[in-house]
Amino acid sequence: MSDQNLADWRKLAVKLETEINKVIVGQESPVRLITTSIFARGHVLLEGDVGVGKTTLLKAFTRAIGGGYQRIEGTIDLMPNDLIYHTYLGEDGKPHVSPGPILMSGSDLSIFFFNEINRARPQVHSLLLRIMAEKTLSAFNKEHYFPHMVVFADRNQVEREETFEIPSAARDRFMMEIPILIPKADEMMKDLVFETKFHNADKLIEEVKPDLIKFNKLNELSETIQENVKATEALKNYALRLWKATKNPGDYGIKLSDIDMNRLIVSGASPRGMSMMMKAARVNAWLNDRTSVTPADIHAVFHETIAHRLVFNPVYEMRRTVIARDLTNGILNAINAP
Repeated sequence: MSDQNLADWRKLAVKLETEINKVIVGQESPVRLITTSIFARGHVLLEGDVGVGKTTLLKAFTRAIGGGYQRIEGTIDLMPNDLIYHTYLGEDGKPHVSPGPILMSGSDLSIFFFNEINRARPQVHSLLLRIMAEKTLSAFNKEHYFPHMVVFADRNQVEREETFEIPSAARDRFMMEIPILIPKADEMMKDLVFETKFHNADKLIEEVKPDLIKFNKLNELSETIQENVKATEALKNYALRLWKATKNPGDYGIKLSDIDMNRLIVSGASPRGMSMMMKAARVNAWLNDRTSVTPADIHAVFHETIAHRLVFNPVYEMRRTVIARDLTNGILNAINAP
């Protein structure tokens, strides 16, 4: 793929963001991060309250990139097989089997959304994680392939009863955890409440130009971006220092109020996590029309690629969201960029 082709793809990526931002109010930062994850081919955890538009956002992206969109709701009684097939009684009174959400779009599945994943049991998580890693599934005496699938999942972070939190090793399989927050600007909040076009999500999504980007070309494009966007030796050393600081932040003079830094971190970022951080940083550089990664590109994705991988002492776990944000900011402020 030539430099000109990369430039043409970049124009389409910018157009993609413009199309999504037309229908999703006040979410420019999450839109950029999701765009980054799609071009980096990384799975995503979404963080946000109920009703902030996560489903609408993902449907809008699917319309713009093409391919199939499927969704499943996490429940306490959900079983692994519910991802694969449904059984029902037909009009003939006999049992029938139909494809479940993973199989429904076949190999054209581009976005799969697991809503409230922590309501499902660990056995369900295990199957999903295997499909995410291998992009294949054996069912009905046949091997099914999902070469273009990106998984998005969110967690119910309010209700704790009958939930099964994703363990740290499972969270590490997701490239990013992206917060989706209610816009703070009064005018945007008024629009969401009183502007009737935002009350019909399906009609709203139709405003997005369909098939703007070919989903089945993204794997090749992602590889090309990673090969063509370079990192200098100074940048690599900077990333290495950031990695070390996630393991022992106290050694770098990082302090958080009311936190014992010697007890905070159980485990820092993994090698996979740092690799995914750099993949995302290269895409961010490309989206900003750069051929080399800068510290700004790392800063743009650092919290979202690293925070959910940090394992805290259980005494601090309930305050994870605030502590993780403060810690990643503290690391970026403490480590001098080249």
